[in-house]
Amino acid sequence: MTAAQEIPAPTPGPALREGRVDYTPTAHSVVLARHRATRLVLQWGHPALAGDAALLVSELATNALLHGAIRGRLFRVRLTLTASALRIAVSDPRGERLPDPREPDADDCYGRGLLIVAQLADDWGVEPRTVGKTVYAELAVR
Repeated sequence: MTAAQEIPAPTPGPALREGRVDYTPTAHSVVLARHRATRLVLQWGHPALAGDAALLVSELATNALLHGAIRGRLFRVRLTLTASALRIAVSDPRGERLPDPREPDADDCYGRGLLIVAQLADDWGVEPRTVGKTVYAELAVR
């Protein structure tokens, strides 16, 4: 996927479970979102997905904080479980700043988050919103 693509993903089926929280754009919110995602996925009966879900939430929420935050505006983390997929969606108010995966230099401290998302998720992408964007990642439920 390139940064310019905004293709809504097909819905993997009706939601069996869903959790959604709006967070203030702070580093502590990323920690809270990661812990909440782990807890939900475990409660929903998918312990094998909990670690990957936590990492995906952490990467997407960090990107929302670093590249999508606007003072006074929240970002949203939404987890949706269907019969076939766990969808992690993070929405932020900066629709003009699309994710741009890049190949960082070996000594770069940053720039690997979307590469991690692309490797870990079975699918990922960007959906436009009236205000902002949603970046999602999906894990297949096996």
